Amino acid sequence: MKNVYQKIFPQVKLELNYWKERASKITNEELRTQALASIQDKKFHCQGGGVYSLLAGEEWKKAIRFIVAYQTISDYLDNLCDRSTSLDPTDFRMLHQSMEDALTPETGVKNYYQYREEQADEGYLTDLVRTCQDVLRDIPNYSLFQKHMIQLENLYSDLQVHKHVTHSERIPRLEKWFKEHQRQWPMLEWYEFSACTGSTLGVFCMVSYGLNNQMTIELADNVFESYFPFLQGLHIMLDYFIDQDEDEAEGDLNFCNYYQDELELEKRLLYFVEQTNKHVQTLPNKKFHEMIQHGLIGLYLADPKVRKMRQFQSTVKRLIKASGRKSQFFHWNIKVYNRLAGRY
Repeated sequence: MKNVYQKIFPQVKLELNYWKERASKITNEELRTQALASIQDKKFHCQGGGVYSLLAGEEWKKAIRFIVAYQTISDYLDNLCDRSTSLDPTDFRMLHQSMEDALTPETGVKNYYQYREEQADEGYLTDLVRTCQDVLRDIPNYSLFQKHMIQLENLYSDLQVHKHVTHSERIPRLEKWFKEHQRQWPMLEWYEFSACTGSTLGVFCMVSYGLNNQMTIELADNVFESYFPFLQGLHIMLDYFIDQDEDEAEGDLNFCNYYQDELELEKRLLYFVEQTNKHVQTLPNKKFHEMIQHGLIGLYLADPKVRKMRQFQSTVKRLIKASGRKSQFFHWNIKVYNRLAGRY
């Protein structure tokens, strides 16, 4: 926690300030608004992702540069699609091509806005892509794990396309998409699979190991199987869990709404906790990955929104209890941090 507060968060802030300055100079009003809002409202995504830089050893600053740039692309595009002037899946697919290009240093950048009205961003999105590419070029054995990175990115981009189209098409598209993958992950429902694809943590983990020159084919396989579906699923299910009231008010899709009742939701969240704990035992730096799991539970359940979720207070207590003392520590620590930062 000392490293997180004294080294990582300040470095993340430096990187975000750079991109905030760049975003403020975007000519097109809609693109500028969404770029600035994504940094302002979702900076905690970069802070959380930045913790993975601890795995990068001496190259931790490079890891943060990549993590902030890649997560900023993700959050910016989510805003563009979520609060969009468009409902065109072709537009969403082209926007998210930027995320695949960010993981493919051998490719050039494209006009990612070609299927939408708004165009002038002063090179903001292409520079985010190039920043990611520049960091990846410094990893000598990147080819050993690039295919796993692309697979995680493709799943992520598929989700973003399917969940942002016109309302009547969303669920049929997501259900059909899951059927293509159900044989590989039969333990999941379509809405759980969708949640598992919505996290960037597996990508951050692999890049950080790669920068520390630790990545092998075996480790890449191990990270992929340990992070997908369960740790990534736990991450996004917790995100949706605390956003239920907000999403209902705004009419947004929330994957927690598809369980039969609150009891089934609690049971499946506990299942994700147990499976995550089991899978991270096989990874090197096991304690670090356990910290991520416990930190996620502590972080999300310490969010000010949770206090208003009165019907879920027993679920919150059981999740923290099932996750053990470390989650309780993070939960308390982050509550104190939030109070000091004025979030309550």
